[in-house]
This record gives sequence, C-alpha cells and structure tokens, in this order.
Amino acid sequence: MTAPESWAWLARIGRPQGRKGEVWAEILTDFPEKFADRKLLWLLAPEGVAAKTPSVTAGRPGSPAGSTSRKMQLPKQIELAAHWPHKGGIVLHFVGIDSISDAETLTGLTVAIPGEDRAPLGEDEVYIGDLIGCEVFDVAKPDRPVLVGEIEEVDRSAGPVALLILRGASGEVLIPFAKSFLRRVDIDAKRIEMALPGGLVDLNPPPGKALQISEEK
Repeated sequence: MTAPESWAWLARIGRPQGRKGEVWAEILTDFPEKFADRKLLWLLAPEGVAAKTPSVTAGRPGSPAGSTSRKMQLPKQIELAAHWPHKGGIVLHFVGIDSISDAETLTGLTVAIPGEDRAPLGEDEVYIGDLIGCEVFDVAKPDRPVLVGEIEEVDRSAGPVALLILRGASGEVLIPFAKSFLRRVDIDAKRIEMALPGGLVDLNPPPGKALQISEEK
C-alpha cells in the first residue's frame, strides 16, 4: 500500500512496557478512545518528515511488523493488537512485536493515521501538524511585519495555553498560542500572523486565553 502524503499523529512511542512486545507511548491525540476503532496504523520516523500532528485550539488487513529493526522502511503500516491507558499515556501492542527487543526498535517512532482520516475540528481549531513548519510573523506594527521564526514543535504540557516552539535567528523562541495574539492563520502559505506584546520574544510567555489544541491528533 502506498503511504499517504499527509499524516495525523496519534502517539509517540517512548519505551517497552512489559515482556511481550508492548510499548508505552505519549498520547498526541485529543481522541484516544478512537484507538478502539483503528486497527491499522502507521509508524513514522522520529523526525516526522511530512507528517501531520495533533491539532491545537488557539487560546497534539496491514502487514504485521514481523522482524523489525531501525532499517525498516518507514512509513510502515502495522496492525494494533491491543491497547490500554497507563500512567498518563497509552500502552500499545502491535502484531509481530512480541519481545522486549522488538519493542526497543520502535522507541521514538510516531504512530499515525492518514491525514484524511483525522477527526473534524471545531471552530478556532487547527491541527498541530499543520502548524509545524509555518513561519510566525509579528504584525504588532502592520506596516512592518517581523519574522519571529519557524514553528518546530508545539508544547501542550506547559500550562493552559499551548506554546509554539520556534527556531528563530538567535535560537529557540517560545510564543503562547493565545487567541488574543492571533491575527491570521494561512496554512496553505505556511504563515501565521500574531500581534505580540513588546519584549515577549525575549521573555517567558505569560498566560493568556488559550486557543484550543486538538489532535488527530
């Protein structure tokens, strides 16, 4: 089967969990209950190149894996045999992954589904995966927009407001995905416009009204 062109991230595999090939994974979707309806999933490389992640609300029969290794061809379709919640994450057991050593080869991989299968979003929501790679411009002075940086990741664990993690000219920049800052989102053009308070780029971002983040994340 040909790999889809876009993805919706569901989980990020962290470590083996158990002796029969189970793995613990960080949940990247707002709809974890839908694992019960999804038996065929995909494994993506850690870099998640051309992948789609969770969504954010402004304010994350297929072939069995068989014998796996870091040289496996990715993306790879895989069958989910069982799953259950565990310690804030989810335990996944895939067909063909039957030992701790098998499970170790999956560490760091992203579990995903085709982008067209992701759950619909509500008003003011945007998929995190669609934000990755977008450039953020500060339009506090509309006649002089300033490029802040490119979004590399979205941190939903820092508090009530998700943080956009940008690569700027001088290094990492953290911007709260606050609805009060947001002016325009153009996913096709990979451009986000925000009116940022003076000095925010150089300081820890203050809390604000969150724009919700969803996944299918």
